[in-house]
Amino acid sequence: MADKRDYYEVLGVGRSASDDEIKKAFRQAAKKYHPDLHPGDAEAEAKFKEVNEAYEVLSDKEKKARYDQFGFAGVDPNYGAGGAGSPFGQDIDLGDIFSSFFGGFGGRGRSNPNAPRRGSDVEQMIYISFEEAAKGCKKTVKYDSVSTCKDCSGTGAEKGTTPKTCTACGGRGQVTINQRTPFGTVQTSRTCDACRGRGKIVEQPCHTCNGRGQVRRKKTVEVNIPAGINDEQVLNVSGHGNSGVNGGPNGDLHVFIGIRPHPVFERRGDDVWCELPITFSQAALGASVTVPTLDGKVSYDIHEGTQPGDIFKLKGKGVQHLGGRGRGDQYVKVIIEVPKNLSSKQKDLIRQLDSTTTDKNYQKRKTFKDRLKDLF
Repeated sequence: MADKRDYYEVLGVGRSASDDEIKKAFRQAAKKYHPDLHPGDAEAEAKFKEVNEAYEVLSDKEKKARYDQFGFAGVDPNYGAGGAGSPFGQDIDLGDIFSSFFGGFGGRGRSNPNAPRRGSDVEQMIYISFEEAAKGCKKTVKYDSVSTCKDCSGTGAEKGTTPKTCTACGGRGQVTINQRTPFGTVQTSRTCDACRGRGKIVEQPCHTCNGRGQVRRKKTVEVNIPAGINDEQVLNVSGHGNSGVNGGPNGDLHVFIGIRPHPVFERRGDDVWCELPITFSQAALGASVTVPTLDGKVSYDIHEGTQPGDIFKLKGKGVQHLGGRGRGDQYVKVIIEVPKNLSSKQKDLIRQLDSTTTDKNYQKRKTFKDRLKDLF
């Protein structure tokens, strides 16, 4: 554990970073090291796991507060020599420390420790192809999450045993103390020492989860990617996050979408753009050319006298509108390639062509000459 890097350093943010800054840094780092972009790269996979671990802590307000005050010992019960769930041993709980600052002298006490609590959300990034984003697809998402321990059903007690209600606090997780002061008797509340705020005592901890009631497991879920989704959009998969506590509902899974660049197409909104190289003769004389689209190859008639940079549109050949009907269009920009490595005969033929043309064959050159006359 000694070689673990600081979570803020892993994400490349300062300790005063906002939630949005932390989320943005996570997305950038997750993209950089995502296994889909580095197949077979063990180092990138390790860094990707490191990024996810850092974000899991820094995106959770309670975990972040514990990490800021106690470091890894505040969020990892296996770090150092502390007891289960506490960096200071079995007899002191983090809740006691926070309670000493916020819970005394009339401060609001903690909520019922046995009340159902919703699980936290989980975030995972996946990459899809340009075509999959345009037309939609199904993807199997693999991710780590906290699940209720099956052996103890979340109680934390060894199978065949049950937690007992704490007699010291009556299951409330807090005890009330009356203190005499020069101003009279002051009543304060603090975390129960006997159950450490849990309201129950586990005499025989579950061997699978060490009494925590939850374990970390790998999960998979099939996600429908809608047609038209764009880069960095997020899909919410309800109920597939971390398990709740005391029968509370699960959190959600947030799937961040990354789209791999396409070698030919570029997306602008729901329109698709591409460049089409053609020859000088095709541009001058016109020709039937083959154009790539998301639906396959189509034939298009280039008109006579096509100029460099001319753009033509293929209606309805773009990306599906997200959540709606219809598609964008495809725009094709013409690139006229000047031939290289000409033979002597080819050069002579071009000279013959040039000698037979005049300004009426070159509209832009004629316009340019006219403007020069006006200037000089």
